[in-house]
Amino acid sequence: MWKPVLVILCVCYFVQSARYLGLFPTSTGSHYILDFKLMKALADAGHDVTFVSPTKQKEPLKTKGNFTDLELEGFAEIMQKAMVEFNPFEINKKSFLTMMKLMMTIFVDSTNATMHHPKILQLLNSNEKYDAVIMEHFQNDALKVFSAVFNCPLIILFSLGPNSWINPTVGNPSEISYIRHFFASGNPTEPMTFLERTKNLFFYVVDYFLAFYISLPQHQQLVNSVLENPPNIYDSYFNASLVLLNSHTSIYAPQPLVPSMVEIGGYHIDPPKKLPQDLQDFLDSAKDGVVYFSMGSNLKSKNMPDDRKKIFLNVLGRLKQKVIWKFEEDLPGKPSNMLIKKWLPQQDILAHPNVRLFITHGGLLSTTETIYHGVPILAIPVFGDQPANAERAQYAGYALKLDYHDTNFTEERLSYLINELLNNPKYRENVQRRSKLFHDRPMKPKDTAVYWMEYVVRNNGARHLRVGGINIPWYQYYLLDVMLVLTVMVSIVLYAVIFILRRICRKLRSKVHPVKKVKKQ
Repeated sequence: MWKPVLVILCVCYFVQSARYLGLFPTSTGSHYILDFKLMKALADAGHDVTFVSPTKQKEPLKTKGNFTDLELEGFAEIMQKAMVEFNPFEINKKSFLTMMKLMMTIFVDSTNATMHHPKILQLLNSNEKYDAVIMEHFQNDALKVFSAVFNCPLIILFSLGPNSWINPTVGNPSEISYIRHFFASGNPTEPMTFLERTKNLFFYVVDYFLAFYISLPQHQQLVNSVLENPPNIYDSYFNASLVLLNSHTSIYAPQPLVPSMVEIGGYHIDPPKKLPQDLQDFLDSAKDGVVYFSMGSNLKSKNMPDDRKKIFLNVLGRLKQKVIWKFEEDLPGKPSNMLIKKWLPQQDILAHPNVRLFITHGGLLSTTETIYHGVPILAIPVFGDQPANAERAQYAGYALKLDYHDTNFTEERLSYLINELLNNPKYRENVQRRSKLFHDRPMKPKDTAVYWMEYVVRNNGARHLRVGGINIPWYQYYLLDVMLVLTVMVSIVLYAVIFILRRICRKLRSKVHPVKKVKKQ
């Protein structure tokens, strides 16, 4: 009796299972966490997953579906070398345009290495069948052609919220008048001044110019170099069926989203696990609380200059609270209240009730995790989206910030900010309110991500979600052609009216004051 039931269940299982190809060749640090957790969620849901990344899992994963690692050997070292050349602790010495050009060069080079890697070339020339291609959007547009090669929908993971880097791919509106570019400072909930809107427009225009006139042509050349009949890079760029955003309205200011954009911020966070015994004992014994300090996975505390390390050591050593610092090597002069480790289970530490403050670089994953667990932060932003994340957190009332490159980065300033956060209860109250907003959702973010990825496959690319704005040029999107024609027409009408009025005025003047004819003698 049970055999027919089991057969039916097995048939249903295999019918519902889909094959997903995940392309994440430059996936390191926090990006690897996002990429791996997304693909593992699909495998846990029973799907067949191929995960292309620089890292291979040390042990086989226990999932309902198949999880296949396709390791690109040597890529982790390439990205580490790129980060050394980028040197984020010294990035303030570079202009905005120089920084953007450097980032573009790094990712064009890494994408070129990806497209010419033997395993990728073998994959491109294989007869594999996939139901969807998933990739992280980060100046690697050549990878989007995999969707055309395998004739399947394209799903994009974006590690930030909606902004000018991702919006054009699905025609999402970039409301330049009130949504600040992530390189622009200011309160995201308040209107911008005229000068701020002018600066904001400049950032958006630069992004558009770099993407469409410099980056995409370079990626077209990369595609041409590996495929005999290469797809058009611009067609691939606008071919995304779904964009998964690592954001949520508890973190970002509200923004309009087209139907093919879905927020899944926090999907990478797992329920707290038991801590290693030494950490558990250290946290449990902290009667005055614990300050947790980490600069993330890509930034290394050991690479800070000695004078900056000394400031942190002096200030943190004077606290009555215990301190846990993620530090990648031995630390001479470590105070007695401090525990250092090369690696730390950040999420599980933040979940401990004795953690009173999180000192962080302000990365989006760290900001998301601190909201999830309800811990106030002191943000020390260095580069990229970190200053914007820190500023949002400060305006939301659960953080204070001290820019790493601030000329007023002193012991006195750092000490004041830490003690303000530790002793003023409003910061913890504000982050607890944010935490409630974060958790108040109809579905868990991981379940939301899986649902929409399955939805795209079930509905053959879900083209019905695409907005019409994706198919029109920018000057039509912003009605510049209409405004130009109307301006010309109004100008012509005004000119004609003025011309006619002048003729009428001349005639009236001639009747009132006729010109006397002078008789000839």
